[in-house]
Amino acid sequence: MGGRRESLVTRSSDESRELGRALGRLLEAGDLVALYGDLGSGKTVLAQGISVGLGYDGYVSSPSFIVVNEYAGRVPILHVDLYRIHDPAEIEDLGYRELFFGDGVAIIEWAERAREFLPDERLDIRISIDAPDMRTLVFDARGDRHVRVKSALLKLWRERSQDEDSHD
Repeated sequence: MGGRRESLVTRSSDESRELGRALGRLLEAGDLVALYGDLGSGKTVLAQGISVGLGYDGYVSSPSFIVVNEYAGRVPILHVDLYRIHDPAEIEDLGYRELFFGDGVAIIEWAERAREFLPDERLDIRISIDAPDMRTLVFDARGDRHVRVKSALLKLWRERSQDEDSHD
């Protein structure tokens, strides 16, 4: 149902942000992007790009201390950072149903901390650090809608990369 996992590599934070922007353009109300990765892997950078792709033109910061930031784009954007959450009861107290199953797009950093609360249909992105500026992003789409989003994103990104290579 989730399709196979696929990955790609970005070679700078600007490139990761641009990938996020391309993803944001494909997302619709009700979509959820679950981000996984170590501290400093680029989850917030990707969230910044996704937000821009969704039409938000302000600054996107990690909501580590306040947990949730909401931004106005073409649909509401809920940026959730669960770094400081360690007890599942805290996730229930956040009103996770409204966050994870709402009318906007939810971007969840440290999604592993809410594993049992996440919707079955979502786009999981695991980010690993390969070098100071190099990241591998592994995409695992769950549900038909997110499989289509993942496929469209990877097709766009690979075409972009081929265009850049042909200009070198």
